[in-house]
Amino acid sequence: MKLDPTDLRHVSVFQGATNEDLNLFAGKGILRSTEEGEFFFFQGDPAVFLYILISGKAKLLQSNPSGQQVNLRTIHQWEMFGALGAVRQNAIYPVTAQALESSTALAIESKVMQTILETRPQIAFGLMKLMTSYIQEMQARYRELATERVEQRVANALIRLAGQAGTKSSKEAGIELFFSRQDVAEMTGTTLYTISRLLSEWERQGILETGRERIKIMKPHDLVQIADSLEK
Repeated sequence: MKLDPTDLRHVSVFQGATNEDLNLFAGKGILRSTEEGEFFFFQGDPAVFLYILISGKAKLLQSNPSGQQVNLRTIHQWEMFGALGAVRQNAIYPVTAQALESSTALAIESKVMQTILETRPQIAFGLMKLMTSYIQEMQARYRELATERVEQRVANALIRLAGQAGTKSSKEAGIELFFSRQDVAEMTGTTLYTISRLLSEWERQGILETGRERIKIMKPHDLVQIADSLEK
């Protein structure tokens, strides 16, 4: 797979970059392909690279000492991830990055990015905005876990995924999400049994349709009502 440096302008952090900057990033990076289910890096590893997803889809998950996993974020094409080492010396990855499908990412050494940030404030500002958006999303997720019923959390997660990765078919109604029930359970801090029960009930009500690693939202407004605790 060959990377056109100008494609890197799709990355939010690089929107203020010059063509010379983009050529530099492409030249310093290494394309790394990963099969579905394999890993870009593991939680606790030294954060020696940051990554830009060129194709495919990945998830960031965190494990506790007992091995329980939480899916913190899904990464899509042209998103940067694993960038902590670019802003903190001797950093370790706080999460594991696993490919949800066959994926390719551009890996750039963290120390290279550190040097680049020193002379390119517009890119440093872009990275700061990216990390701020992550913090805001984590705050929202924490608030949901602390204050909302499981039905609200699941509805909010599906609405968020629809905005980030939903595919609207031109031939059929509905917004398709290519996630498994286990993925949704990890995202919302609940069990696979609870997710299966909720999705089956919402499917009975015609709010969505489910398949193998696929959820189609048929009535988005009804999900919003559930998330907001409004009576239908």
